[in-house]
Amino acid sequence: MQDLLSEPTSDASIAQALAQTHQRINQACACAGRDHSAVRLLAVSKTKPLSAVNQAYQFGQRHFGENYLQDALNKIEHCAFNDVHWHFIGAIQSNKTKTIAHHFDWVHTLDRLKIARRLSEQRPDNMPPLKVLIQVNISQEKNKHGVALPALDEIVAAVDVLPNLALCGLMCIPAATHDVAQQRQAFNLMTATRDRLNSRYPHLTELSMGMSGDLDSAIACGATMVRIGTDIFGARGTRTET
Repeated sequence: MQDLLSEPTSDASIAQALAQTHQRINQACACAGRDHSAVRLLAVSKTKPLSAVNQAYQFGQRHFGENYLQDALNKIEHCAFNDVHWHFIGAIQSNKTKTIAHHFDWVHTLDRLKIARRLSEQRPDNMPPLKVLIQVNISQEKNKHGVALPALDEIVAAVDVLPNLALCGLMCIPAATHDVAQQRQAFNLMTATRDRLNSRYPHLTELSMGMSGDLDSAIACGATMVRIGTDIFGARGTRTET
């Protein structure tokens, strides 16, 4: 099994990759007439060792995304830095909500009220509210998680009143395509949906959307967080979790 704490990774390669990613974000923001500070880079460190997280940290990265809970816990528990923000971006099973509620700062993949209630109930009283984003199935794909647009208002209203959650915005993973027009159609719909909800929920401001293949389109359409993994840390190994 891959050693998730100590697998060697090149400091120079991560530093260069982070610099190139920030440059790409800055260029996309400039083209869209946006300030680069309006877009947060979430470094997706899933399947990567803690040493890679530590190296990215040394070059200024503070927000890290994890899909696999046990792998993430190994890193969180051994991380020496107390200003790292851990984002859970994987599918959430009911039997894992307590662990997520106890160890993460953000959840991007909330799509069921049952899960939201469990996260709220299981968030420790001595921790700040868990920041959550509702995942939207923006492309209406049958094999994808996420709330359908017609059901979104109902779950937003229900999640917003849960005491130990802070509803911050929306997240999506649109259908994969190289067609920029199709990318922007999905992202613009997300932005319009966020803006509509924001008129009723002023704190609902975040849009987690855009990865390596569609980052530029996402930023042009209003993304506030982009999720980048391979471009920073290199190719990932295959990992499954039960």
